[in-house]
Amino acid sequence: MSPGAQTLLDSAPVFRARLAAWFDAKQRPLPWRTERSLYRTVVSELMLQQTQIATALPYFERWVRALPDFASLAAASEEQVLKLWEGLGYYRRARFLHRLARELVAREKPPRTADEWRELPGIGPYTAAAISSITYDAPAACVDGNVVRILARLSGDATAFTDGSRAVRHFEALAAALLDPASPGRHNEAMMELGATVCTKHAPRCLECPVAELCSGRAEGIAESLPRIARPDSIKQSVDRAWIVHDGRLLLVRSGADAGRLGGILELPRVADLTPAVDWENNAELLATHRRAITRYQITERIFRIEPRPAALRSLGGAEWIPLDAVETVTLSGPHRRWVKALLLAGEDTSRTARPAPRQGRLFA
Repeated sequence: MSPGAQTLLDSAPVFRARLAAWFDAKQRPLPWRTERSLYRTVVSELMLQQTQIATALPYFERWVRALPDFASLAAASEEQVLKLWEGLGYYRRARFLHRLARELVAREKPPRTADEWRELPGIGPYTAAAISSITYDAPAACVDGNVVRILARLSGDATAFTDGSRAVRHFEALAAALLDPASPGRHNEAMMELGATVCTKHAPRCLECPVAELCSGRAEGIAESLPRIARPDSIKQSVDRAWIVHDGRLLLVRSGADAGRLGGILELPRVADLTPAVDWENNAELLATHRRAITRYQITERIFRIEPRPAALRSLGGAEWIPLDAVETVTLSGPHRRWVKALLLAGEDTSRTARPAPRQGRLFA
């Protein structure tokens, strides 16, 4: 244990008291706090996995209006669940939440401890600790990126980590030792709030921090450089997609349920999957180029309008022809929803002879 960590532990009662007082006065009135229940805590925790609060808020409100409890969620169709989740990404979380509701309604009582929660689908160590402590005041410390950042700075721990998972494991013991035994749930929420609003990744607001006087990293002038976690190199990818409209219908492709994070979600088809169902040489017009990042992947996606050969397209796995006036009712991934909407607004809603596309990129490779 570093000297800074030991100093922090020696001041644990002061740390807990100041953190609790600050949280009571400064916490944001988030909807899962202003109206508390096990269900609202579970939904919020699953939504906030890999999603910022500002992004999740409107989805949470819409979700609880449509599915206000575990029973209504358990009875819902997967189609409804995924549609309500549309745009949040990482759709596996929605499926886990759906399965979780069905398992919980089948039980006489919900689990109470973190270990019991970890036995359920989609519940990892952090989520189990959050749900059990916030709902039942179970003595389980939450440790995620925010908590790692706070503890690394408070203890002045300059250990170099190869990835975030190792950093989490490194600080688990310190987090558990600092946990307020009188109110574990409030303590965990206060740590989350401190990391989200004050001890931020960039430009931390140290003058507003309730425990700044206990921060070894600040005293040593190294707080903003902590924690020291190696960032993986980015990977560039290029994907060409097809915009195919025939008889007032748009061609979309639904991936299999086992296709990772987007399993079962509709998207514009990949050009590589259509060959040789279309005549590339004479029927491809570049409509749009989009760039986005997913974790460490930097993805460039080009969309080409293509004149289809319908008979050849029948063999395309997962293909669905969606009437243009029904596109809003199906579930698309967030980026594809935006792209489809933009193209429809631009008038790309009828098939027409396209100008030949330039021989570039992967289209004619």
